[in-house]
Amino acid sequence: MSVGTRRHDPELTFSRTELRDLVVAWIVLSIAFALLLAPIHRGADAGVFLLMIGLSLVTVGVAFLLHELAHKVVAIEYGQLAEFRADYQWLFLAVMFALVGFLFAAPGAVYHRGRITVEENGHIALAGPVTNLVLAVLFFPLMIFPGFLGLIGHMGVLINLFLAAFNMIPFGPLDGKTVLEWSTPVFALAFGASVLSLVGFILVFGFW
Repeated sequence: MSVGTRRHDPELTFSRTELRDLVVAWIVLSIAFALLLAPIHRGADAGVFLLMIGLSLVTVGVAFLLHELAHKVVAIEYGQLAEFRADYQWLFLAVMFALVGFLFAAPGAVYHRGRITVEENGHIALAGPVTNLVLAVLFFPLMIFPGFLGLIGHMGVLINLFLAAFNMIPFGPLDGKTVLEWSTPVFALAFGASVLSLVGFILVFGFW
């Protein structure tokens, strides 16, 4: 983040480069999740793998896109120039990690610039994980339905809780580090809620 002049009339706009990066990150993340949940390279049925790609495109798409949009919207509200950029190296590593049964999802970030306080920066960072927690709650009722709709519900909750917990890790470029720099109590609450919700969901409903 660099220091500049606060904008007085922020607008939510998307450049062609930003839209391209969002689409690429969405597709690659969906493939990575599909490889993790239905590892076709380890003998998983091809039909199940294709189903996982379809489910991932829906659930990861909503979780990832709204997570990044939340960062962007809050940043713009604070007068920032904000735009998403994919990290192609980490996208490649996400697929490689998924192939060995682990997922490290750092597809990119919303970069913003302008004058901003530590608290405002914390709000921007927190917006993404909080959005994922809200989405997990919204996906949960779909689990009562049988078939494909129920699968979307289960996967939607799981992926959103995973993204919330993962992004709240106070490490490197992840949101948790920025939130912790702003407020330890808020970090503890958000991180604890995300991790406990994820673990509790897996224990009660299963990973898949």
